[in-house]
Amino acid sequence: MKVVIVGGGAGGISTASNLRKMDKNCEIVVLTRDDKVAYSPCAIPYVLSGTIKSFDDIVMRTPEDYKKKDIDIITEVEVTAVDSGKKTVTYESKSKSKTIKYDKLVLATGGNPFVPPMEGVDLEGVYQIRNIDDGIKVQEAIKDAKSAIVTGAGLIGIEIAFALMKQGLNVTLSEMMPQIVPRSLDKDMSDILVKYLEMEGINVVLGKPITKLIGDKKVEKACFDDEELIDADMVILATGVRAELDLARMAGCEIGRWAILVNDRMETSVEDIYAVGDCVESKDLILGFNTISQLGTTAVRESKTLARTICNKKSKFNPVLNSMVSKVGKLEFGAVGYTTSFAQQNRIRPVVQKVEALTRARYYPNAKPMDIKIICDGNGTIIGCQIIAEERVAERIDTMTLAITEGLTCFDLSNMEFAYAPPVSMVTDPLILAVEEVSKKFN
Repeated sequence: MKVVIVGGGAGGISTASNLRKMDKNCEIVVLTRDDKVAYSPCAIPYVLSGTIKSFDDIVMRTPEDYKKKDIDIITEVEVTAVDSGKKTVTYESKSKSKTIKYDKLVLATGGNPFVPPMEGVDLEGVYQIRNIDDGIKVQEAIKDAKSAIVTGAGLIGIEIAFALMKQGLNVTLSEMMPQIVPRSLDKDMSDILVKYLEMEGINVVLGKPITKLIGDKKVEKACFDDEELIDADMVILATGVRAELDLARMAGCEIGRWAILVNDRMETSVEDIYAVGDCVESKDLILGFNTISQLGTTAVRESKTLARTICNKKSKFNPVLNSMVSKVGKLEFGAVGYTTSFAQQNRIRPVVQKVEALTRARYYPNAKPMDIKIICDGNGTIIGCQIIAEERVAERIDTMTLAITEGLTCFDLSNMEFAYAPPVSMVTDPLILAVEEVSKKFN
């Protein structure tokens, strides 16, 4: 059996690795346009900030390492054609074009950075950060820059803005929505982040789109809402990614609203063609509709399911909640499930409670404030949670991910047993405080 995988990101490489663990004899070929594989794009902002010393440190393995596992990774090639009838893939390198046969084809094509329709995006000094090479270009540009604008205040945008600020640049973070991280946080929670970013010296501009970039060959200023001008020696476009679907369409795969449609075994509508990662749609756990989950954790989970599918083992990819966590400076923030506004958009009347607690016992040194927000539906079932603190956010988001997955109510959770020690928690865990408070809103 010959398995050809298009894409060398988390989905593609993890599929290859998991497949090799389960099948020692199949032929595995990975085709990727990049020159590096098995690295974490999520770590790029932390290299730019200087927290991680080098881009080399975030590359876990090389193509040669995979060669030892009998996985053939062909780098710096562009796949130009897929023929699902003949079961062939055509790719081009710098010197040649080659067509190869497959028995099973995996599309892990990821996403392309979205370029906003604004004047001046082709000026020098305007960057997108998709891979390590993009990160290196920005790292070099920082040396000669004094000011920067990052447009798009999702996770990557915030992390990059903070990284540039740490390198001494005068940074503006812009978001056309009236709040930052709109998919994961409610505005009252995101306002806590905005206050922290501004305290650290980052100028945050909300609710004003950049209408054009101005400069003579090289970017010099950004124009907001056709009025306000802000200086910028460099501009980072962190406006999200769109699924790369050209090959899927060429192969005849059914496409949904945003990406490739797959079942819970990661099979597309075309026989012997599968898809994983940023280019596929997933099922939402709470309401069951299709959504996108462009997270590394999702891609890795999908790849494990797919490897089992290809090996004819029992497999099923569970629906998603899009749990996330990030850290900027001293502040950690995380979320899982629905925000209040998203629940309302989907005709759920949310019952919401926000509480302030501490990360350790009140009397223990260095206890930090923790803001927690719990969202329930009308029956008390937990459908969302948001947390901001200087420590211990990730493990509590994971706890709430499990609670939502199991369909627990706020009443169920308020009766659960939690571990306690003064250096790591209050005697009544902050999560318990939050669900106890929201429980009071029910008869």
